[in-house]
Amino acid sequence: MGWFRQLRDSKVNSPQQIVPSHLLPTMYRISRPIISLLLCSFLLGNNSSRKSDWQVLAVGMDFRYITAIHPSTTGNSRIAVLRIDPKFWELEAIGIGQTGEEVGHTAKDWCKSHKFAAAINAGMFAGDGKTHLGYSRYLDNVSNSKINSYQSVAAFNPRNPKLESFHIFDLDTSTVTMQSILKDYASAVQNLRLVKRSGLNQWGQRSNKWSEAALGEDSAGRILFIFSRTRFSMHDLSQELLASDIGLVAAQHLEGGPEAQLYVKADGVEMEMYGSFETSFQENDSNPIAWPIPNVLGVEPRTEHAR
Repeated sequence: MGWFRQLRDSKVNSPQQIVPSHLLPTMYRISRPIISLLLCSFLLGNNSSRKSDWQVLAVGMDFRYITAIHPSTTGNSRIAVLRIDPKFWELEAIGIGQTGEEVGHTAKDWCKSHKFAAAINAGMFAGDGKTHLGYSRYLDNVSNSKINSYQSVAAFNPRNPKLESFHIFDLDTSTVTMQSILKDYASAVQNLRLVKRSGLNQWGQRSNKWSEAALGEDSAGRILFIFSRTRFSMHDLSQELLASDIGLVAAQHLEGGPEAQLYVKADGVEMEMYGSFETSFQENDSNPIAWPIPNVLGVEPRTEHAR
């Protein structure tokens, strides 16, 4: 590549002054595939720089980060994704309404007390500090029987083993109702929708931004615990998730701001993540601790007798 260096360093107006004209076509034919190869390498490298390989934490549980294509103005713009195969892990919903406690716990403490390998917010809660906003049922325990306007329902514990172990439904689909979901599944959690099946961003662009905890489903029916401390609008976060290669087909909002959190402890790896920024509530990125939360979704290994 010395002739490129000569071209760069020479104070001439045309390559004919340093390269004989009869050699230029040959040089062009030789250099064109080299330039194309370098360009492809650059583009592939630039694309892969926002990806990280899946880290296997346990059988059926993997972790990785996504780096945003369009970074936020603050933070590292990394989105954490915990991928959970429901064939190996059982999803549970637990809260202080079931335990009889007056105050919640951090996701980490919920994991310790209930032997979860990972936990994330179950959803937003009412002013009483414990009631889930939206319908919420785990097996025989109904913590909120009221169905609100939220269009996303995560269903699990199928009544028929032939059904998917985990599925996020859209209530505005003509064949789907809460009654039809509960006929097929013993557990269901209703939340605000982020992404409609299959891969449709439901948020218009807004100025409000926050740290985010979300629940997703991928194209293989696996559970996705999603967390970003970096503030994004929900439109932008959904676009980043859909543009990644995690195979997201549906997602629901769980919690935003300093209350959003994700905790994982598996195979010697421990990670505690918690949010900070939320427009009109806590407009800074300095939150140093995980806040107690009243309700979580947790996972534990399936027993040999589980569905």
